[in-house]
Amino acid sequence: MSETHAQERIDALTKQINYYNYRYYQDSVSEISDYEFDKLLEELVGLEKQFPHLLRPDSPSQRVGGTVTKSFASVRHRYPMLSLGNSYSEEEIREFDARVRKVTGDELEYVCEQKFDGVALSLTYENGVLVRAVTRGDGVQGDDITANARTIRTIPLRIHGDNIPASFEVRGEVFMPLKVFEQINAQREDIGEQLMANPRNAASGTLKLQDSAEVAKRQLDCYIYYLLGENLPYRTHSESLKQLEQWGFQVSDTYRVCQTIDEVMDYIHRWDTERFDLPLGTDGVVLKVNSYAQQEELGFTAKSPRWAIAFKYKAAAAATPLETIIYQVGRTGAVTPVAKLKPVLLAGTTVKRASLHNANEIARLGIHEGDTLFIEKGGEIIPKVTSVDLTKRLPGAKPIAYLTHCPACHTALVRTEGEAAFYCPNELGCPPQIRGRLEHFIQRKAMNMESLGEGKIELLYDKGLVRSAADFYQLTYEKLYGLEKVIENAETGEVRRVSFKEKTVENILASIEKSKTVTFDRVLFALGIRYVGATVAAKLAAYFGNMAAIQEATAEQLQQAPEIGGKIAESIAKFFAEPRNIEFVQRLREAGIQMELEQKELVKEGDSLAGKTFVISGVFANFERDDLKDKIIANGGKVLSGVSGKLDYLLAGENMGPSKLEKAEKLGVKIISETDFLAMIGPLPASPNGGGER
Repeated sequence: MSETHAQERIDALTKQINYYNYRYYQDSVSEISDYEFDKLLEELVGLEKQFPHLLRPDSPSQRVGGTVTKSFASVRHRYPMLSLGNSYSEEEIREFDARVRKVTGDELEYVCEQKFDGVALSLTYENGVLVRAVTRGDGVQGDDITANARTIRTIPLRIHGDNIPASFEVRGEVFMPLKVFEQINAQREDIGEQLMANPRNAASGTLKLQDSAEVAKRQLDCYIYYLLGENLPYRTHSESLKQLEQWGFQVSDTYRVCQTIDEVMDYIHRWDTERFDLPLGTDGVVLKVNSYAQQEELGFTAKSPRWAIAFKYKAAAAATPLETIIYQVGRTGAVTPVAKLKPVLLAGTTVKRASLHNANEIARLGIHEGDTLFIEKGGEIIPKVTSVDLTKRLPGAKPIAYLTHCPACHTALVRTEGEAAFYCPNELGCPPQIRGRLEHFIQRKAMNMESLGEGKIELLYDKGLVRSAADFYQLTYEKLYGLEKVIENAETGEVRRVSFKEKTVENILASIEKSKTVTFDRVLFALGIRYVGATVAAKLAAYFGNMAAIQEATAEQLQQAPEIGGKIAESIAKFFAEPRNIEFVQRLREAGIQMELEQKELVKEGDSLAGKTFVISGVFANFERDDLKDKIIANGGKVLSGVSGKLDYLLAGENMGPSKLEKAEKLGVKIISETDFLAMIGPLPASPNGGGER
């Protein structure tokens, strides 16, 4: 395709995809199927890779990320991002109102908004295109995270409409939706990683990830709440909010214009309970004078505007007796203590349980048998125990002694130095661990055996048909038909019958057969190796290409793959050092499971690297690691997994592993930079930074 035709097609695809995105996110209408949408996006990404200098900053491909940022530049805010004064009582709000009216008189309106528990962000648009996204920082300057912000679907990359200023700035709150937070923590728990503390910290950490493709996977969201610029035609804050909505920004529909302070208090009282129905945490209400003229008249203190104040809700809390502590065993053997409580109403829901996290937390709280516990639910999803009501401690109550043996198989628990959790080491004989591994294997992100659910797994396990995931591929119609079991939900007491009739069995067998087409990276994730989540599995699969190469790799060689640290590498090496795991993988291979990554066809670019071998290490300005590998192969070179005396070049990026550098220097291997490499193949066309949506 010529460059002219490519430009025309890129423009057409960009317009088409942006239209479908707008209809999907703003109007909740799907005009085409997800498959059709993905094919359009795939075509666009392919053209942009072929013609990188044609990549537009507002391209919908930016939504999927791909930019690797080695460091975040510090940017001075054009308009300082000031903090707000806080109040905690109705009396303080009325005092604020009295101070304001002394200056403005009684002709006054307020805008009440939710105080979202997220991360403040400044977005600058020039000629309708997003050009810069900066964190609050210290209020005077913050970090430029533009590539990461572009992955947030509700932040427009280009706005459309009338009377768009040449340059303007909007302020918003980036957040991780509560459902997404729950899903990510469930995935982290599944692979044995430390859980994220809360959605706010999760959002903040995500915005500072170096790889924008990883940011895109976290599904952050954003509410816009403020418009700034020179000579804007709007007289009030509420007019600006309406204009922002018309331009396609996501503005929370929870705001309200209030004429009196009593209306303000009605708003505050209403949202004291209704805020728990929102998709994110809130911890208060922001009260702003609506008129810009009056805002200017009121002015600022050194730290905050005199025309706005935040009312902070007290965290929803209750006290209830501890009935007992139960211990849950996960797939990796981690044992988690959970407080079973006398049911209590908290923030609109009945709370019966609260996680105690680990033995350290129980000791920190000093919990005794029968204690009355204070439970809090602020911006958290899961209620947490904050303290003990010592005035209600029972005479002679004994401190809680943490479990010493597994509640399921009675094996003595172990604790690894430096870790908070206790583990059951009985991997082969502990029922919840075995069932957990089976449930992990069939999940959507792994083998996607959608016709098998938790109840069916329990039935297959109890009947002795499945002890290893490889056993799924030995199931037959005769073995399954007619099986049934009554299962009781321990939490709700609900009883249901699981039975395998003709259609159920046919669906199960079809789902198992279909799993044989699942790609290698998902197979690797399905194995259930500790610390190997879906992202890590994809990195390993892309780097090594097949299961045999990963099995044979040493811990040091595993660390040469992108983002594979020592802890992950040791876990993988330990897994494949176990004969039973090698046998397990071999059984999967014999069943016809995909054991290597499907190689994509590379367009031959030249022979400038013919006969040359490379090892890649570090982070690069112009390439992702996988793209760099493709570029070497396309020019006739070969990429190796480890440094040896036969290696021609160590291609060194930023933050490369010191062991590879040391070994290359010792063996006399030539070390080249990204600039040296580009000189070998010819320079790339210039392209803007950036990184689709839906």
